[in-house]
Amino acid sequence: MSGSSFHWGPLLQGGPLFIGILNLTPDSFSDGGQYLDPDAALAHALDLVRQGARLLDLGAESTRPGALTVDPVTEWNRLEPVLSALMGCLPNLPLSLDTRHADVAARGLAKGVSVINDVTGFSDPDMLALARASTCGLIAMRSRRLGPGFHMPPYDDPAPRAAAEAIQELCEVRNRLHRAEIAEDRVLLDPGFGFGTTYLEDLALWEALPDLPKAMAWPGDRLCLGLSRKRFLAARAGTPGLPPAQRDGLTHTAHAEAFAWGYQVFRTHTIG
Repeated sequence: MSGSSFHWGPLLQGGPLFIGILNLTPDSFSDGGQYLDPDAALAHALDLVRQGARLLDLGAESTRPGALTVDPVTEWNRLEPVLSALMGCLPNLPLSLDTRHADVAARGLAKGVSVINDVTGFSDPDMLALARASTCGLIAMRSRRLGPGFHMPPYDDPAPRAAAEAIQELCEVRNRLHRAEIAEDRVLLDPGFGFGTTYLEDLALWEALPDLPKAMAWPGDRLCLGLSRKRFLAARAGTPGLPPAQRDGLTHTAHAEAFAWGYQVFRTHTIG
């Protein structure tokens, strides 16, 4: 099975690539429930495009700490009406599907989705096989699992942590796709800030970003940073209690810092 032919090259030209986040969930950490209605989701998608998003990433299963898992049928039922509406009114806009379920990814590819974004780094054999059989773009994130959900330790754990473990996990994601003979130019790697990491580990990972492409032998313009509204930004600014919806300024500042280091791809709730 194959989806629409996709190449990252054109999207990596002409300045930063902002991937607009469209949460179709009742329980996402920053805007859960706001866009469950397809009309509201479509209006927000159009607003993200007006802001400058050149790719939209649709997700229908929350990955916030403590979120409940969603079965593929429920996930697809949330996604399908919005996918159909977007493809009708923005037929030339590439769409990404944020899913860890092979069934949902396959349905999305059959409908014309251009990118599959897997927060589990294509660790599921069925997802990896689907990625190998398709010609779509891939975003593969590093994360830590605990049973059916994600491992989310206390974020304020004071134990010092280096970035080496998270970087090694990201390298393992890269190697997994390489062993599956998936072309590297189809892939963006996401370091996965906040997914199984404490604040001190996220801080160490952030401080490692300037040298990360060289350390991994991976181009910086094919690393996707998902920093938007993350608690890391609030903690780094000394305002850990700042609500997610009030972290957009911190998000934009972080994007500018990372862009100065050579990063170009940012998955984000707002663009500025």
